[in-house]
Amino acid sequence: MDLATLQQRLSRVAQARVACVGDLMLDRYVYGEVARISPEAPIPVMVRSDEATMLGAAGNVARNAAALGAQAALAGVVGDDAPGHEAARLIEAEPRLEGHLIPETGRCTTVKTRYVAGGQQLLRVDAEDDRQVAGRCEDQLMQAIADAAEGAGAVLLSDYAKGAATPKVIAAAREAARRVGAPMIVDPKGRSFAKYGPVDLVKPNARELSLTVDRPVHTDAETESALAEALASCEAKAILVTRAAQGMSLAVRGQAVRHFRSAPRTVFDVTGAGDTTLAALGVALAAGAALEEAVEFALLAAGVVVGKVGTAVVAPAELVEAEIAAHRAPAGARVATPERAAEEVERWRRAGLKVGFTNGCFDILHRGHVAYLGQARGWCDRLVVAINSDASVRGLKGEGRPINDLESRALVLAGLEGVHLVVPFDAPTPLALIEALRPDVLVKGADYALDEVVGADLVRGWGGEVKLADLVDGYSTTAAIARMGPKA
Repeated sequence: MDLATLQQRLSRVAQARVACVGDLMLDRYVYGEVARISPEAPIPVMVRSDEATMLGAAGNVARNAAALGAQAALAGVVGDDAPGHEAARLIEAEPRLEGHLIPETGRCTTVKTRYVAGGQQLLRVDAEDDRQVAGRCEDQLMQAIADAAEGAGAVLLSDYAKGAATPKVIAAAREAARRVGAPMIVDPKGRSFAKYGPVDLVKPNARELSLTVDRPVHTDAETESALAEALASCEAKAILVTRAAQGMSLAVRGQAVRHFRSAPRTVFDVTGAGDTTLAALGVALAAGAALEEAVEFALLAAGVVVGKVGTAVVAPAELVEAEIAAHRAPAGARVATPERAAEEVERWRRAGLKVGFTNGCFDILHRGHVAYLGQARGWCDRLVVAINSDASVRGLKGEGRPINDLESRALVLAGLEGVHLVVPFDAPTPLALIEALRPDVLVKGADYALDEVVGADLVRGWGGEVKLADLVDGYSTTAAIARMGPKA
C-alpha cells in the first residue's frame, strides 16, 4: 500500500462503523520494581508502583477500531461485578466506542492481571468463567449483537473460548451481518473452523491453523497446503493466517494463495496483535477497501502494535509514519507526519535554531522550485516544506493532477539538501500545520501579496516574519505540462 492510498483509506475510515462481538475481558497491568528475593521462598519481591487497566479481547478489537478513527459498537457479556462495571466505564470513556454489554449475575468478568518489572512479565493471574452463556443471557446477547450491527460495515467476532461464542450467538452474528450487508470476520479458537459456518473470513494465527490441520505450517508450501485443507473442512469464503515475521497468507476459495510480507520490525510484545489485525481488517473493509488492500492495511497496523508494550492500540498517524519508514531511503527519513514534525521543530527551537516553513504542491520539481527553496533556506536554520496530498492537489488544480503521486513528490523534495522536513497535509491550506509548528519564518512566492499569505497574521502574532521569495520567470508546473503537449 503506497502512502497516497493509505491516506485516502484513513480518510474514509472516519465514516466507517464496525460491530465487535464475542468474548470481552479486562487486561490489567501491575508495574513495579524487583530488587530482592523473598526470604520466605525463592521468588522475586515486586514493589508496586503503578497500575493500568484496559479493555481486552473483543474490547481490544473495539478500542483499536476506534483508535483508527472508526465508530465501534461492542457487544459482549460481563459479570455483574466490579470488573464488569469497570469495563462499562472504560467504554464510556472512549469517544468513538458504544457499549452493548450484558451483565450476568453469578458470572465473574474475565480479568487477566500481568505483573511487570523491568519491562518483563513476571506472572499472569487469570480470573475467568468460561461457561457458555445460555438462556436469557444468551438471548440478550443475540439482541445486543443485532443492535450493535445496525449501520455497520463489518461484523467482527472474537472467540477466546470464554463462553460468548455459542452456536446461537455465532448464527446471530452471521444473520446481523447478512441483514446489514456487511462481511463477517472471525478470530477463531479451537481445532475446527466449521462451527462458524459460511462467514466471509476466518483469521487464525499460524499455531491455530497448525492445530486445525494437525501438522506444521512453517514454510509457504506447508501453509498453502494447510489453508487448502482448512478451507475444505469449513464453509468460510476465505482464510487469512497471520504468520508473525513471515507476514500473512490469504486463501480465497477458487484462487491461489497470496502471501503478504511485512517489513522487518523490532518486536516488543505480541499481546493483542491479533485484536489489532482483526480491527484493521474490519475498518478497512467497512471503509470500502478490497480484501487484499484490507490485508495490507492490517499487516501495517500489526507491525506497529508489536512495537509497543502491553495491550495497545494504533493511531492513524502511526500507520502513516510506518508506511513512510517502510520505503525510507536516507532522504525518506525527512518525510514526517505532523506529529513527528512538531517534535522535531520543538527540538530545533530548544537548540536556538530558526525554523522556516513553506508549502506547495511541488508536482513536477523544476529549476524554479529549487531556486525558491534555496532562497527560503537562506532565511532560516531549518526548513519545513508542507506538501499537498493527492486529494488536496486535485481539489486545487482539478482532475488529472497531480502528475506525480504524493510519495514520489515528497521523496524528491526530501532529497534536496536545503530541505530538513517534508510534511504531507490533506486540507486545502496548511493553516493547521502552521498553528501546530509555529515557524519563525513563513515563506511564499512573490506572486502573493503579504496579506494573501495563509497564516501570515498568526506568524506575525507570535513575533515571526513573513517573506516573499523571488520566482524564476518561465518555470512552473503548469508551463511544464503545457510543453508536454495534449497527452500530458
